[in-house]
Amino acid sequence: MEYQNPQALVSTVWLVENLNTDGVRIVDASYFMPGAKRNAKEEFAAQHIPGAVFFDIDDVCLPASDHMLPDAEMFSAKVGALGIGNGDKVVVYDSNNGGMAAARVWWTFRVFGHDNVCLLNGSLKAWLAEGRPVTNEAPAPGPATFAAVKNDAMVRDINQMLANVESGAEQVIDARSKERFDGIEIDKREGARSGHIPGSFNIPFNTFFDKDRNCVMRDAEELTQTITAAGCDLNRPITATCGSGVTASMLAFGLFLLGREDVPVYDGSWSEWGIRPDTPVEP
Repeated sequence: MEYQNPQALVSTVWLVENLNTDGVRIVDASYFMPGAKRNAKEEFAAQHIPGAVFFDIDDVCLPASDHMLPDAEMFSAKVGALGIGNGDKVVVYDSNNGGMAAARVWWTFRVFGHDNVCLLNGSLKAWLAEGRPVTNEAPAPGPATFAAVKNDAMVRDINQMLANVESGAEQVIDARSKERFDGIEIDKREGARSGHIPGSFNIPFNTFFDKDRNCVMRDAEELTQTITAAGCDLNRPITATCGSGVTASMLAFGLFLLGREDVPVYDGSWSEWGIRPDTPVEP
């Protein structure tokens, strides 16, 4: 069994060979939760893949939100300032384990109409393990023109998710840990309840990685088995959710590799659902 969309994933070998290729833009999308006691910007400044620019999901977002999507005008301006244009091939990685934050940026580019975007397989962890080059040189990209057009079909909001609880038209897969999904682990967000959206399935995002191979993506057969073992039917509509819309994007990415190009992400995810008083919760 092969990936249906293998172009969405590039190897470290491919990237080494294309570091200086015109039209290839490398993006570091590293992001850490506050409790991780790591600073993504500082780590990027200390070492990053040569030519990479830093994409800050807490900056390229809806103001005063938990890194929810910005509007098309803001996205266009922020991405253009990073030196990325509509004609570029964008390669995204992060310094998280496997690329969960990179997947969020991959999804965001696709939401805003840019399909020529892919992930570095294994992300920075694999790159470093193989002794690939890094630099601490600060990037100085020239501005580019990026014209974003938002594809609303790739995003779900809270009203759509509430309606779906009643209709069951779309399967909902949750990328959080089993402990958070089951309500055993207390949510760290102030005022958030524990549990999950009624009727949803749990597929922790890190089950898509092969930890024995520096967190590269599992092959197509293993991804399919992981998804179906959770109870999800690959032939029915699927929406992904998580804690704040980041790790859900890895589920959407894995499904994209399998040929499912129509999997939206609930942007607000549990940071919205778990706090609202009008949303039903299952333990």
